[in-house]
Amino acid sequence: MSKAHHSQRAPQPVGDYPHARRAGNLLFLSGVGPRVRGSNDIPGVTLDDHGQVTAVDIEAQCRSCFENVRMVLEDAGGQWTDLVDVLVFLTNMDRDFKTYNRIYAEYFAGDGNPNPTRTTIEINALPTPIAVEVKAVAYLSD
Repeated sequence: MSKAHHSQRAPQPVGDYPHARRAGNLLFLSGVGPRVRGSNDIPGVTLDDHGQVTAVDIEAQCRSCFENVRMVLEDAGGQWTDLVDVLVFLTNMDRDFKTYNRIYAEYFAGDGNPNPTRTTIEINALPTPIAVEVKAVAYLSD
């Protein structure tokens, strides 16, 4: 049996799915982007009048993704240190991986923070005009 979780702080999903689903002690997060709840704002994305991306700040997008992941985790009863696996989608590996890797290291540094397994892949596009999305799995002990 599993239970869906819907965060009241993270951005709304772009489809009909929960922010996360718990199955036993595992919490599976849906893909989390850098959007802002209740608005069309996307930190790190500049759009022209036609909705085309004119500038990308991958650092701002990564930070926003990780903060959104944190909100989903907390609202589902978990915490950052419960993360055991992180899958990241980048739309431009050459341009963005170095910055993403630096920001990731800040969020997953030593001092008791987790060192989850991680996979980073490049994809052609994401469903909104973003350059990064994070999918994660957490282990909840209670």
